[in-house]
Amino acid sequence: MEPVNLFDLATRQAKWLSARQAAVAGNIANIHTPEYKAMDVEPFENVLNNTRVALQSTNASHQAYGTTPASFDMNEADDPKLLPSENSVVLEEELVKSGEIKRTFELNTAIVKAFHRMMMMTTRS
Repeated sequence: MEPVNLFDLATRQAKWLSARQAAVAGNIANIHTPEYKAMDVEPFENVLNNTRVALQSTNASHQAYGTTPASFDMNEADDPKLLPSENSVVLEEELVKSGEIKRTFELNTAIVKAFHRMMMMTTRS
């Protein structure tokens, strides 16, 4: 039986969502800080594209290849709108991002819950 990678994928997305929520919360916390530039996390698709899968060695003479851990780069937000204080945080945009994060996290959790329930049903029968 092959390993189920859905749980690993869901874990990575949950960590990414946590990092993005921290960036959004930091933006909101610094909304009145002069010259503060809004920050955001790179898209999750980029994180998946930059993550390699570990190869399993079945023989001691096989070459070992390392894996790169998933990391989340913090970037200045694209197309910042500078306010008179030269601050690029727009509260409405940050609240929209926060709502997107909440919905994505709830979807992630619902998928994992449904998949776990399905696995439990197959093992009990």
